[in-house]
Amino acid sequence: MTATAAALALAGPVTAAAQQVGTIVIAHGGDSLWNATVQQSVGSANTGGPVAVSFLMGPGAARARFQDVVTRLEKQGVSQIVVVPLLVSSFSGHYDQIRYLTGEAVTLDTDMTHHLHMSGIERPTTTVPLRLAKALDASPELARILTDRALALTTTPREQALFIVGHGPNSAEDYAAWMENLRPVADSVKAWTHFKDVRVDVVRDDAPAAVRAEAVRRVRELIDLQAAATGREVIVVPVLVSKGNVSRDKVPQDIRGTRSKYGAEPLAPHPQLAHWVERRVRETVQGTAVAQPAPSPAVAGFGAR
Repeated sequence: MTATAAALALAGPVTAAAQQVGTIVIAHGGDSLWNATVQQSVGSANTGGPVAVSFLMGPGAARARFQDVVTRLEKQGVSQIVVVPLLVSSFSGHYDQIRYLTGEAVTLDTDMTHHLHMSGIERPTTTVPLRLAKALDASPELARILTDRALALTTTPREQALFIVGHGPNSAEDYAAWMENLRPVADSVKAWTHFKDVRVDVVRDDAPAAVRAEAVRRVRELIDLQAAATGREVIVVPVLVSKGNVSRDKVPQDIRGTRSKYGAEPLAPHPQLAHWVERRVRETVQGTAVAQPAPSPAVAGFGAR
């Protein structure tokens, strides 16, 4: 049985209480390919109600502003709206933007506020309750997707090492929170793939140049250590939401010269993302989701692509 087909019991029947729930999946946003890939991935989610997609930045954000999507769902007669952030982590400036949009008492830094204003995005005026779900974090669906991406690159995982590389946040506090979630994901991938060794880290792409350079140096050193330990090239897969310049250009440049084989396929498109949306909606409606994280430090950074 493939990793994708493995039973997770994550897409069970939607409860009667969820029948009038509207869902907004909101992602970072990018070019037309980036956005289309996200829409393709979550469009098949069966939540028992209407599902819409919105973006925080780029052309897609201005065309489908968050407040307009809320109004559209409200006109369809939903009794509540679950907002599902298609972000790698709940610890980022973009997650804080979504917290702000759903009505939480969050003070955004200048950059995060500017990005919303550039796309004309503002808090919606609505009588329908907005309920915020968690990002991907340590979701089993995330581990399943990374498992499939890694196994597509090798037929000998037991003889090789795997390195999972992410975008990452700016602040040290958020970095620690990212890694707390990504380490168990890496452990699950190792258990399902039987790679000889599995490591994970981030390049902190939006951090100041010196911080990013040090993060990249650490990633390269870890890959070199894995290659030395196995005597084989290291499989490298990105934990990035969709296809953009980070997965296509920056990460390959960052690891150039290491003994590695890089697969540029991001998380989307993959059927597990629709299952993840369904589960997030169920647990949010049923009140079984873990409490949301505390606000990030004032200088939050972007970091959740």
